[in-house]
Amino acid sequence: MSVETPLINERRELKDGVKASLPIVAAASPFGAVYGAAAIASDMSFFETVFMSGTVFAGASQMVAVDLLATPLPFWTIVLSVFAVNFRHILYSASLGRKMHRFGPFQKALAFMLLIDPQWAICEKRTMSRPLTTGFYFGLAMPLWIVWLLSSAIGAAFGKLVTNPEAIAFDFILPLYFIALLMGFRERYGWLPVVLVSGSAALMAFWMIGPPWHVACGAFAGILYAAWRGKPKDLMALSPNANQSGEGANV
Repeated sequence: MSVETPLINERRELKDGVKASLPIVAAASPFGAVYGAAAIASDMSFFETVFMSGTVFAGASQMVAVDLLATPLPFWTIVLSVFAVNFRHILYSASLGRKMHRFGPFQKALAFMLLIDPQWAICEKRTMSRPLTTGFYFGLAMPLWIVWLLSSAIGAAFGKLVTNPEAIAFDFILPLYFIALLMGFRERYGWLPVVLVSGSAALMAFWMIGPPWHVACGAFAGILYAAWRGKPKDLMALSPNANQSGEGANV
């Protein structure tokens, strides 16, 4: 007897995605404006500034690129630096890709292009209780992409009016954003040790090698530690694969 797949209301899924995007839109808008202002200050044109937001769509990488473009560095140095900052997106794609059973090839390609940190975090949490749908994913992603373009354009157009962004803590938006993202996973098994190992490795790499390579070093250290530590026996026994195969209860 086959098990019927529960019906999913795609319109409701879309609304849920848009609703989930609203707090992130509010938090990301000032950062997008800061990027736009920084890009114009680095002699990028208005078109180049907005075009980078639309195609790269990665705030941290865009800020790194803007900083490096202001200095006479080889092109490949800039490309590799941006790749190092954005390397975590490969891990995000590998994690979510296994849960995109309802996505077609084109939808997957577009989904990965729009994949950013909060998008990954929210979708990962959602898949713990329900399947990941295209309605929810793109309902979450498209408002973020659109607002990122608009805020970048506003920053590029009016950013010069803000002469001292540090005075109003605009320079702390990115660290605060990542801290909030990180704290959202604090209830997961092994969260604190992984954070400590990853953070320590990132700090050591920052002092010994320098940015932006400390991002990739911290990520690799956290992954290696988590892989070495593994899951405890009680969590392995509760995994869906173990229950379906009839194993795990005696682990």
